[in-house]
Amino acid sequence: MTKPTLRSGERIDQLYSQDIQIIQSPEVFAFSLDAVLLAAFAKLPARANSQTVDLCAGNGAVGLFMSHQTRGQIAEVELQPRLADMARRSVVLNHLEDQMTVYEGDLADVTQWIPKDSVDVVTCNPPYFADLPDSQKNPNQYLAIARHEITTDLATVVATTSGLLKMNGKAYFVHRPDRLLQLLTLMAQHRLAPKRIRLVYPKPRKEANMVLVEAIKDGKPGGLRFLAPLTVYDDQGQYQPEVGRLLYG
Repeated sequence: MTKPTLRSGERIDQLYSQDIQIIQSPEVFAFSLDAVLLAAFAKLPARANSQTVDLCAGNGAVGLFMSHQTRGQIAEVELQPRLADMARRSVVLNHLEDQMTVYEGDLADVTQWIPKDSVDVVTCNPPYFADLPDSQKNPNQYLAIARHEITTDLATVVATTSGLLKMNGKAYFVHRPDRLLQLLTLMAQHRLAPKRIRLVYPKPRKEANMVLVEAIKDGKPGGLRFLAPLTVYDDQGQYQPEVGRLLYG
């Protein structure tokens, strides 16, 4: 792999299950398990003429982790210049320049790069927390934008996703369970029919802390499936087998 120039505070980490390397910095952004789970949950067309878009791409983790699924194009959209730059360098690091493109800008403006109604799959790991007046935000602006809806919100994410997708295109989201009802309501308003939902639990006997959702644009109503739950750790704090395979192969 080509060794890129690293900025101050950056390191190269690896998703061993896929032999993907990624540039990270705890000072500005480092991917979490939710990115790995979303990339594994999403189903991409294998064909070379397919188009996938990852919104709120951060340092490019979800797109990089999905790249083995398809011969098609993957576009990543990230607002923050520092993170978009990290994503671009990780694309080069993994020799994926012919497959992946990073667009720097507001996801609401994505159609300046990618036509409406043209995309097969959209994925998004959006900010989880609403930007409320009393919200406790991280003083680090990079982390605050990643976690709180400061520069976008769930309604914009869902509307943008629907606008990009062609008929019968698929959307994949990861979010917090306490916002699932809002997500499903917004999807119904934007022609996205939910088809698969999977709850993720941190440990046995704990409440779910993540939810994965698949939807189809203009999909037939009904047919929603709740998949077997996923538990991340066992009682001893070790990764459960499925999560271990996703991380380490």
